[in-house]
Amino acid sequence: MSVFADLVAHLADLLDPVFHGSATAAAIVLFTACVRLLVHPLSRASARGQKARARLSPQVAELRKKHGKNPERFQKAVLELHREEKVSPLSGCLPSLFQLPAFFLLYHLFSSSGSGSGVGGSGGLLDHTLGSAPLGGRWADALAHGGLFGAQGLVYLVLFVIVAAVATFNYGRTKRQLAANPPVQNGDQQVPGMDTITKIMPLMSFMTLFTVGFVPLAAALYVVTSTTWSAVERAALYRDMPNGAPLASVAG
Repeated sequence: MSVFADLVAHLADLLDPVFHGSATAAAIVLFTACVRLLVHPLSRASARGQKARARLSPQVAELRKKHGKNPERFQKAVLELHREEKVSPLSGCLPSLFQLPAFFLLYHLFSSSGSGSGVGGSGGLLDHTLGSAPLGGRWADALAHGGLFGAQGLVYLVLFVIVAAVATFNYGRTKRQLAANPPVQNGDQQVPGMDTITKIMPLMSFMTLFTVGFVPLAAALYVVTSTTWSAVERAALYRDMPNGAPLASVAG
């Protein structure tokens, strides 16, 4: 953790002539973007796997019609299809899972308030500010110091606007995906609870608004940067697919 914190601190020193008091906040955004860039090859691998599986969806639909009443035979037939086409059933999932440790580490780094110069405490990352808003503070603290439109409150309003714009973009994309890919059927019966899931799933993008409102500002900057990067990245990687990224890769 201290190694990553030191990297952010050095990056902030380099950015100080341009951003001055907000150099650490700028360093958090840039450092997060750099980490996302480093794991971009995994995202590309995930996209290739998802596209390969999507290409087989018509054949899978035919197999479902043929073996819909025999789940065991259906699963066996799907595995045989993947083997014949040299497509791994997990090809779109594993790269995404490999990214999780890096993202968890960054979130912990920018949300920890422990002592020491590496994270929080005296001289730590959370001791700095973005404008007049402390990186270790939360939205509730900003409301207590000037209210919604105070100097600190305006910093959070900008973040909320960015998150709302990204969430709206993801919401529209998810709705289109659900319309193009109806809930999986089990024979002639819809999978129990799937209707509720399809109603809730498009709204999950807006959960980031609550995250930004409750975590320290440093972590909020990480969340906003990572979420925005994900939206742009998926729009680019899945631009040649009729309905964007498959539903399995929408979250996160």
